[in-house]
Amino acid sequence: MTWFDRFHYALASLRDSRLRGVLMLLAMGIGVGAVVVLTGLGEGARRYVTNEFASLGTNLVIVLPGRTEATGGVPFSLVGETTRDLTLDDARAIGRHPSVVRVAPLNVGSAALAWRERERDVPVMGSTPEMLAIRHWELAQGKFLPAGDLDQATPVVVLGANVKRELFGGLNPLGEWVRLGDRRFRVIGILASEGRSIGVDVEDVAIIPVSAAAQLFNTASLFRVLVEAADKDAIPRVVEHVLTTIKDRHHGEEDVTVVTQDAVLATFDRILRALTFAVGGIAAISLGVAGILIMNVMLIAVVQRRAEVGLLKALGASPSLIQNLFLLEAGMLSLLGACCGVIVGYLGNGVLRMLYPTFPVAAPWWSVVAAMSVACVTGILFGVLPARRAAQLSPTIALSRR
Repeated sequence: MTWFDRFHYALASLRDSRLRGVLMLLAMGIGVGAVVVLTGLGEGARRYVTNEFASLGTNLVIVLPGRTEATGGVPFSLVGETTRDLTLDDARAIGRHPSVVRVAPLNVGSAALAWRERERDVPVMGSTPEMLAIRHWELAQGKFLPAGDLDQATPVVVLGANVKRELFGGLNPLGEWVRLGDRRFRVIGILASEGRSIGVDVEDVAIIPVSAAAQLFNTASLFRVLVEAADKDAIPRVVEHVLTTIKDRHHGEEDVTVVTQDAVLATFDRILRALTFAVGGIAAISLGVAGILIMNVMLIAVVQRRAEVGLLKALGASPSLIQNLFLLEAGMLSLLGACCGVIVGYLGNGVLRMLYPTFPVAAPWWSVVAAMSVACVTGILFGVLPARRAAQLSPTIALSRR
């Protein structure tokens, strides 16, 4: 019997037992589809976090007041015991290095923003003109914070798109005076950037000069300092420069925490890749269940097809040929089920992307290959026992239907 004849025989067997075939296709398809969807969710989470950190800037080094000791946790748990303020003078000193392209000191807080009879609470960020380039933001109207002395508390503000819409509606806000906390600021620009960036909704912020923020919140310490290195290779030099500079300025105390964007991203990438593998492995358990179903259904098929097996043996078919026919049938069912599962999985991912367009759900290629491979191997392995039982049938007993 040629391989073509074997395939033809297996297909004929599947056509003759459609309900049995549909059940096995369904079981294997559900297992593979679950792997594709769940690994797609895991990969989507990894891409989402990667995009979020990319929106922070490029080649970024973040300096925070207070030293965080290594505790084995995520390095972005930015909590340290502050021993000395991180000041604007520290930020200026950090910027004096050839590998440092930009430095943006940052203060944050919350205050009531009012214009005429309208008022709302907004997150307030105090920074410098460099923040626009570091964070890759864009302006819809006007201009960003003016350049000049960092200590100059110029009463100007740049608003997010939502803040502008809620306070001014369709009116042009440029040049208007608003009250922020207990101080008055003139609106000079509107941000065009959209979406959230590491917990901060760009459309809902008000940005003022860093010194004005220090006066508004009555604090001398910066929340953090964002430093942009010239390139990725320069990041270690910038980190060393920051630590050395702070140690010299703080009387020998290295009382800051320096976090690099790549280090944080690499940590989250490892965590989320492990999560993707974990959920993929959990989903793959269903492939084992599908294999057991294939074995049970094939065992029943052997009993139902004893006369057929006996006739093949009476015509001279060897036990190995009988075994190979049943294994081929199990393998074809597994492969077809795996293909159906991949299609269902991609359709499921497509639906999730439609429901959550900001979440980049996409199954990695390795999960699709692994799911199909495991499905085929599982189907064949669990088909061995029924195939052996069919191969061991005596032709006389099989034909007698006993």
